[in-house]
Amino acid sequence: MRPFFSIIIPLYNKENHIKSTLEHVLAQTFKDFEIIVINDGSTDKSKTVVERIKDDRLKLLNIKNQGVSHARNYGIEKASSNLIVFLDADDLWRNNHLTNLKALYTAFPNCGLYATAYQKKNNKITISSVYNHISSTKNWMGIVDNYFESSVVNSIAWTSAVMIPKSIFETIGNFNENITLGAGEDTDLWIRIALKYPVAFSTKVTAIYILHSDNRISKSNTSLRQFLDLDVYENEANCNASLKKYLDLNRFSIAIQYKLAGNPNKAKSLIDKIDATNLNTKQRSLLKLNSTALKCLLNIKNRLQNSGILLSSYK
Repeated sequence: MRPFFSIIIPLYNKENHIKSTLEHVLAQTFKDFEIIVINDGSTDKSKTVVERIKDDRLKLLNIKNQGVSHARNYGIEKASSNLIVFLDADDLWRNNHLTNLKALYTAFPNCGLYATAYQKKNNKITISSVYNHISSTKNWMGIVDNYFESSVVNSIAWTSAVMIPKSIFETIGNFNENITLGAGEDTDLWIRIALKYPVAFSTKVTAIYILHSDNRISKSNTSLRQFLDLDVYENEANCNASLKKYLDLNRFSIAIQYKLAGNPNKAKSLIDKIDATNLNTKQRSLLKLNSTALKCLLNIKNRLQNSGILLSSYK
């Protein structure tokens, strides 16, 4: 009999984290699942760490390194269940995460995307996520009225806190493998799903985004990354104001990364497409700064965050 959930974990050089990640999966209160770890050509001892964990539900698949999107897509292909749950090899779940997802799916069985609330953790500092226009009722779950409007501060969907029916991929496609080094392959998928299907969300925090882990793909060299193409959604944005704002906020984020990397031309190509009214005062001011000033502000922000003072340009 096939498992209720298939858990897909792409693995690349996470020998210091994968054991803890898997232990949190195996400690779940809901036990009917398979774990598919896709070793994406790791050059450290990640493979050995996984092999030492003995559980019949755990499968280790070894492939040559082709990037996180390919690894996830390979895992989707090999999954036995129709319900695909994602987890990165350096993130963690609370032991009720799968129970939470099962309750969400049972309550709303016809959605394209299921997501739970998550926290970010940077060493000893815990950062709560903020969702726009979502009920403040404790442990609320329901259908998100407007995915894009609700994701303008923190995204409703985050890869290690989502579940997607396998049948949805057959309709809208998998992760875009042309987007490299974690440069928005997840965001691109969320957009495609949210444009066609309802999104179910639980405000119960059951997943933890570990910011301080080694080799986070999001810390890759900006100049080497191939970012998602936001322009492909511009036609739909012409008649969808919330989508247009969501796209512009993503353009803002990528433009800042290009500025920090010393590539003002690529930053400008994005800024020129932004409707400034979709940005707040802080965001518009940041786009006017040069690389040196932005790096200075980023250093100050990081020092304050390490002291427990959290700043964000999104609120």
